[in-house]
Amino acid sequence: MAELREIDRILLVAAIELSWRCPPSRTAFSVGALIADADGTVLAEGYSRRDDPHDHAEEAALADLGAEAGWRAAPGTTIYSSLEPCSARASRPRTCTELILAAGIGRVVFAWREPAVFVDCEGAELLRAAGVEVVEVPELAGEVRAVNRHLLGRER
Repeated sequence: MAELREIDRILLVAAIELSWRCPPSRTAFSVGALIADADGTVLAEGYSRRDDPHDHAEEAALADLGAEAGWRAAPGTTIYSSLEPCSARASRPRTCTELILAAGIGRVVFAWREPAVFVDCEGAELLRAAGVEVVEVPELAGEVRAVNRHLLGRER
């Protein structure tokens, strides 16, 4: 079983706080993400719709590190996301799950499993199947639901 460290809780709360910066959308979740090295030093942060209406939080943080240009994560790098990384999306060709795997990030910590509002998400399962350590922190999911309350009740 994946271990939750105190720094994980601190950085996941910080990612959730970032999600409040997201411009509102009726068609996408508000998500915050941080990428940290093995010592817990934050390397990058992102949130949904930060630079473009189609940006996902993990995608924005990875872009800041140059993931599109081939940046690769050092051992021990963790991405913290308020919501489970997406495994399906209509707005871009690559999902956040694919981007995380391509960057070589070996650990993902998130608070809330993506509900079936827009797609059926399998991010956690796909990441685990690829050998990534996945830590879910459901006791923080209520905070993420609060940020996204405008979308709840729309589950398929």
